[in-house]
Amino acid sequence: MTSELRKPAWEALHQVIDPELDEPITDLGFVRSLEVTESGEVEVHLRLPTSFCAPNFAYLMASDAKDVLRAIPGVACVVVELDDHHDSELINAGLAADAGYRDTFPGEADEDLEELRATFRRKAHAAAMERVLTRLLKDRPELAEEDLHAITVADLPDEPATRSLLNRRAAVGFDNSASALVLVDDAGDPCTPEQVPFRLRFARATRISVEGNSHFCRGLLRTRYPGSAADQAPRATTSGGRAS
Repeated sequence: MTSELRKPAWEALHQVIDPELDEPITDLGFVRSLEVTESGEVEVHLRLPTSFCAPNFAYLMASDAKDVLRAIPGVACVVVELDDHHDSELINAGLAADAGYRDTFPGEADEDLEELRATFRRKAHAAAMERVLTRLLKDRPELAEEDLHAITVADLPDEPATRSLLNRRAAVGFDNSASALVLVDDAGDPCTPEQVPFRLRFARATRISVEGNSHFCRGLLRTRYPGSAADQAPRATTSGGRAS
């Protein structure tokens, strides 16, 4: 059973996304170890780039890891622990007791984890939207920037960046039908031609911030844990675009 469960366990962990960096924890090298026993017990240890990474992000990722592993058929017991964090003891105790974030940090957790997820899902959507539309401007030189307000899902090429955008649109509850407009604000409302430059610049700033944080955190992890570079998957690079 060990070999049968290890692959689905790793695939499940790949579904857990760092909310700030918008990448799977498996690609980032945050999974320090994964052990699966013959009786279906799964134990995972996570690591982060620094000991002072935000506790809410840390708890969210560890909690999500426990949830996805529990959902695997044949898994009998799941233990997820966060190593080398200044709140490891609190977080690990909360995870073991299924206490939830607010009860793990009583008096400190003002923001619900679902609110946190929603905030970073909107950022991930904005970054993915900018990637796709900037690439579209490059590939279709007849398009002016203001023309982007009329681009629909059906106008997008069938490629990984588009599929990534559609996944992020679905995560925030936006329409993915063929006639749905691509360039929208955080509430899903369409932009006028006059609003396009501002919205695109804002989305570009968000994307650059996400990618910059990812690069920085990957480097910190490699410094903190020598040899961890082998556990990191290359991040897909953003295609160049016309607007800056």
